Amino acid sequence: MSLIHRLLPVGDDDIGPFVIVISALAALNGLLFGFDTGVISGALLYMSETFPQLEANAFLQGTVVSGAMVGAIVGAAFGGRLADRIGRRRLILLGAVLFFVGSFIMAVAPTVEILILGRLLDGIGIGFASVVGPLYISEMAPAKIRGSLVTLNNVAITGGILVSYITNQLIANMAFDAGLSWRIMLGLGMLPAVVLFGGIIFMPESPRWLVEKDREQEARSILSRVRNGTNIDAEMKDIMQMSKREQGSFRDLLQPWLRPVLIVGLGLAMLQQVSGINAVVYYAPTILESSGYSDIASLFGTIGIGSINVLLTVAALFLVDRVGRRPLLLFGLVGMCISVTVLAGAYMVPSMGGIIGPITVVSLMLFVGFHAVSLGSVVWLVISEIFPLNVRGAAMGVTTLVLWFSNFLVAQFFPSLFEIGPTVAFGVFAGIAAAGFVFVYALVPETKGRTLEEIEADLRETGVADDNLALSEQAEQVDPTEQVDQTDHVND
Repeated sequence: MSLIHRLLPVGDDDIGPFVIVISALAALNGLLFGFDTGVISGALLYMSETFPQLEANAFLQGTVVSGAMVGAIVGAAFGGRLADRIGRRRLILLGAVLFFVGSFIMAVAPTVEILILGRLLDGIGIGFASVVGPLYISEMAPAKIRGSLVTLNNVAITGGILVSYITNQLIANMAFDAGLSWRIMLGLGMLPAVVLFGGIIFMPESPRWLVEKDREQEARSILSRVRNGTNIDAEMKDIMQMSKREQGSFRDLLQPWLRPVLIVGLGLAMLQQVSGINAVVYYAPTILESSGYSDIASLFGTIGIGSINVLLTVAALFLVDRVGRRPLLLFGLVGMCISVTVLAGAYMVPSMGGIIGPITVVSLMLFVGFHAVSLGSVVWLVISEIFPLNVRGAAMGVTTLVLWFSNFLVAQFFPSLFEIGPTVAFGVFAGIAAAGFVFVYALVPETKGRTLEEIEADLRETGVADDNLALSEQAEQVDPTEQVDQTDHVND
């Protein structure tokens, strides 16, 4: 038995290497996302040598950083509909091209204005990638390992963040001219874009999208390749049945039966970002310096936090299809709430003094680890699963738009919140984690081990939060009256 089959909850006949390869290539969308998130923090240290106005103008510096987020909001706003119109594969190609062009423009930018333009184009590509990456993988993956494969995207995001931290440190140690260092940092983003572009050329289109476009023969051929030739007829039948429904629009997301699903999708997208994780990603050095560490120690601490992020995301890769989505979310939110509460309390007590540094490091690592194994890994997966096929692209666009807007809010306002007081800032995140636990417990369904078509059928019948039960639990429950009827039949 191969390593893949030992690690993933699947039988030998259910999966071939092809679906693993294309999922890994599609996950490079996440690598682009993660790399861009982390690389700007190091590049900013050197940009003022080329653009002195940045050092004296905090708003302009913030505009350089948030330019990519504004672009990502635009990309997310249009990405869902584009995914439905031109296909998942072509949108991945377009995103890779935009990321490459944006990285190139940033690397050679002669003015701040051109630099911001590069950030905007870069961000639009990331916005496309954040919509279509999880969507493509979820539609290509077999139900039994869909969670693990979609989580590859999250592994790639955290891996991209860590790679950017390490890259920044290596370039800084090479003692390049300051004006060259930041250009190299930002220009390196072209490399994963080239790999993604080269890989996606050989990747097939989503069979579910092909069926939507009345290209059943192509869909069947591709499905046969990614399913190792097993159970093709049954899956094609399910896909075709669901595709007969009229193509949805943003307005269709407001239908009464879809509103609970939309609330879950938007709520999870917002919760993932306002939980505080991006405050740590963007401002970890600042937080560590405030607890008494030097610049160099803070930098190494950031790399350690990034490593924990990757390791726990990899752990989620193998847990999400065994343990389930809901248990991981609930477990992670409890851990996040406790760790950030300890951190808030440490800043509240003046006598903590000398040990506040170690408490900060440990608390941040625990917080990031709990987030990685829960919200960081599961949110993208659940959002890509719960929406019906005919509105899936539009829904992914809306939820990803909310996700990026929430990201922007945290990045913009955390410094002001931290300036009021670390206890206030971390106390807010503790409260959000507690509220998030209630939200997940009450509304978020379990989708482990179910096909996308089965999930949609249940949603149409019961709604996402019927009796606060997970979808899989609803499917497995037996009505007591049916048991009585069966017993009476046997007794007869």
